Amino acid sequence: MDFFPSRTLAIYMAKMFIIRTLAVLALLVLVLQALDLLGESGKILAYEGNGEAELWTYVSLRAPQLIARFLPFSVLLGTIITLATLNQNSEVVSMKAAGLSAHQILAPLIVASMGIALLSFLFNETIVAPATARLSQWEKVEFGPIPAESNIRTNVWVKDGNNLINARTVTGRGEQVILQDITVYDRSENGLKNLLQADAGQFTGSGWLLTGVTQFDVSTGTEEKKSELMVGDAIRPDQFTLTNVSADSLSIFALRTAIGELERAGRPTMSLKAGWWHKISGPMSSILMPLLGAVAAFGLARSGQLFVRAVIGMALGFAYFVADNFALAMGNIGAYPSLLAAWAPFLLFFLIGETVLIRTEE
Repeated sequence: MDFFPSRTLAIYMAKMFIIRTLAVLALLVLVLQALDLLGESGKILAYEGNGEAELWTYVSLRAPQLIARFLPFSVLLGTIITLATLNQNSEVVSMKAAGLSAHQILAPLIVASMGIALLSFLFNETIVAPATARLSQWEKVEFGPIPAESNIRTNVWVKDGNNLINARTVTGRGEQVILQDITVYDRSENGLKNLLQADAGQFTGSGWLLTGVTQFDVSTGTEEKKSELMVGDAIRPDQFTLTNVSADSLSIFALRTAIGELERAGRPTMSLKAGWWHKISGPMSSILMPLLGAVAAFGLARSGQLFVRAVIGMALGFAYFVADNFALAMGNIGAYPSLLAAWAPFLLFFLIGETVLIRTEE
């Protein structure tokens, strides 16, 4: 049970593992960011006035998403490269000859991956979630000026009977919600009756007071301007603030608050609950990677099976990501309970990795 019989050896292996993981991550992010920017630069520059500064803004908002998404892949590839190198140089044979078990050999990598998982969680909460929310807002305004408010929601649609209401921007919470650039489509069964546009709207407790109103009658083709107009007495403020809640755009505490608000409003929350649990299980996937890639560490390098073992390790790791995405998708549609959707792949592949390691090396 002494997993670190040699402090020098543990530091040596952890250092190799971390350096290779960061190198793979940097390479992946650099290549994928360049490809992504090539695909999006046309849309960004299509907005009048955008230039190089906006391209760098996009990179600063997109890069955290790429880092968060591909960090577990980088840990897997860093594990395989590290262990394959040690095996190729007969260092694993030396460690086993000195009396170290397979778990003792992997222990420094697993401890290092725990640190990576913790940093990944903090990075997701403090940088990735705000960047995702900001990028989503920017994309909805077609890469125009980014709204300054942090709690702004853009391009929100609400249905009121047969009518549709669109607010270009929604700010505030509760009864302090303010709508801006509003369009109301007054529809009957046969089609559109009136088109109403307003500069701003605010909830009064019994309805929505719109200001700067322009009303167009489709049947007569006439237009009428009004300074104020009351509409939507059956529309609640939470219908505007809770329509587009994204788990990726909120921190774990903000998401918990949003889930509570949705539950009180009688809205479905299965997908958000699965996303909440995945905010914990997702970063912890890095801890699995040394275990799943461990098959590359063992076996004699001169037997010619090192490449095959590396491929098997990669296959196990990528199978985990496929299973994780599948379970999360099932949780989003309610086919799996949210807790099971987030944690079942982690537990399943932990048992698979331990089984492979014990049956082949222990």
